[in-house]
Amino acid sequence: MSMKKSASAVWQGSLKEGRGQVSTESGALKDVSYNFGQRFEGKPGSNPEELIGAAHASCYSMALSMIMGEAGLEPEKIETEATVTLSQDDGGFSISAVHLKTRVRSPGADQAAFQDAADKAKAGCPVSKLFNAEITLDATLES
Repeated sequence: MSMKKSASAVWQGSLKEGRGQVSTESGALKDVSYNFGQRFEGKPGSNPEELIGAAHASCYSMALSMIMGEAGLEPEKIETEATVTLSQDDGGFSISAVHLKTRVRSPGADQAAFQDAADKAKAGCPVSKLFNAEITLDATLES
C-alpha cells in the first residue's frame, strides 16, 4: 500500500524581508503565512518546525493508539506535544532534536505495558522514522 499527500509553499522576496505561504492538498492549511521573524526571531505565526511538530504529535498519537490496542490497552484520550529544536552549527541549520510529551488516559492499563507501547510508537511512528535527530519521550499514564 502506498499513499501520497501533498503540500505546497510559495516564497517571495529575500530571506529576511520576504514571506511565504504554505498550503496542503486537503485545504487544512491554505495560504498560511510564514517569514524569517516567525521562524528565527520568535515572532507570532507559523513556521516549518511548528508544522513538523504538529505532524509528529499527530502521527505519534495515532501510532500509540494502534500499539496500545494491539496490547489490549484501550486509550480514552492521548494528548501529545512535540517540541522541535532547530539548531545552527558550522554546517548550517538542522533539526537536532524532537521531544515528545504524551499523556494518556487508559483506565486499568498496566504501567509497564503502557511504557512498552509508548516506546514502540516512538520508534515505529512514520514521522519519527524521517528524522536524523534525537527523539526523546516522556510518557505519562493518567488514572
